[in-house]
Amino acid sequence: MEKIIQKFYEKYASVQTETLRDFADEIDWSDRLIGIKGSRGVGKTTLVLQYIKENFAPDNSVLYVSLDNLFFSENKLYDVADVFHKKGGILLAIDEVHKYPNWASEIKNIYDDIPGLKIIFTGSSLLHIRQTKADLSRRAVVYEMPGLSFREFLYFQTKQKFPVLYLEEMLKNHIQISVGLIQKFKPLVFFDAYLKYGYYPFYMESLSSFYQKLSEIVLTVLEVDIPQFASIQTANIIYLKKLLRIISSSVPFKPNMNSLSSRTGISLNTLKIYISLLSDAQLVQMLYVPDKGINSLNKPEKIYLNNSNLMYNLGEENVNIGNIRETFFFNQLKVKHKVNASENADFLVSDKYTFEIGGKNKPGKQIKNIANSFVVKDNIEIGSDNIIPLWMFGFLY
Repeated sequence: MEKIIQKFYEKYASVQTETLRDFADEIDWSDRLIGIKGSRGVGKTTLVLQYIKENFAPDNSVLYVSLDNLFFSENKLYDVADVFHKKGGILLAIDEVHKYPNWASEIKNIYDDIPGLKIIFTGSSLLHIRQTKADLSRRAVVYEMPGLSFREFLYFQTKQKFPVLYLEEMLKNHIQISVGLIQKFKPLVFFDAYLKYGYYPFYMESLSSFYQKLSEIVLTVLEVDIPQFASIQTANIIYLKKLLRIISSSVPFKPNMNSLSSRTGISLNTLKIYISLLSDAQLVQMLYVPDKGINSLNKPEKIYLNNSNLMYNLGEENVNIGNIRETFFFNQLKVKHKVNASENADFLVSDKYTFEIGGKNKPGKQIKNIANSFVVKDNIEIGSDNIIPLWMFGFLY
């Protein structure tokens, strides 16, 4: 146990607290059992370590452990929590819970048996807390952590803090808002960089190795995370890779399930499951028509890669600027809003607002007679009437 304590102290000492994400303010840290899930690379570990460093001294009151440590192949999490609490422990932070068999049952037992201990755990975006047999859903408050918004990326780059915009306010007052913002920074100077590498905060470690690290994350999700959660045999992982490659080469992908089944060699039922798993793992995002709802049994209208960084990494020569724009818009809006396919344009948001996405010369004829409709244009700093700059939609969280 001394080794994992020493490992924690090393992480405590090295984590920076100069640049903090606003997502930390959305968490009620006073709850006894907090879960934070999200895709690999979005900064869950850093967030927890920053919270610890800002609120605790490196002493016996707090401990961070990662369940992918070999220590836990021979030692039980429950026993560690028990000993830690008896020696004065108040907060136990548990990282990578999905790496540990029966993690939910043990965390439930720790929560029930050691009422004086507060627990924070992190795990893959694939985690479905409500489905766990331990029934953590009645005990844990679980948050979904997204990657960086364009607004947060600007903060990391310029050290200027900009307020989150509410969609309704932005639609009404986008001209005044954009005029105020562009006096503080030039959005188009930073926007292309964000689209290429700004969604994942680890870009700050090294730009030269960013895509290599992102490729490793994608492979780990395909080869380790998804098979572990879905009990997929090793021999079938190749089908997951093949499916993602087909989607990546033609996003936004309009799925013809029968054709896709023939191309991949995956049965229709298994195909639906695999697509749903890719979505849960946040490698893809699925766009549905409004009346179908979002569940794995309904065919999505379109399938996009989850974010524009993945497009530049996986799309290779097939990266299309039009697809990049739609992917960015969908990715940023879905964090706090319901986003569906529109019959008349690209997107319908909150069952009310219609959006057509394009470049600066995009016409708005097709939505001319539709109420609450907007043309979202790239490569402009300021809009007019119902024309809004694309970059502004990166300020919604």
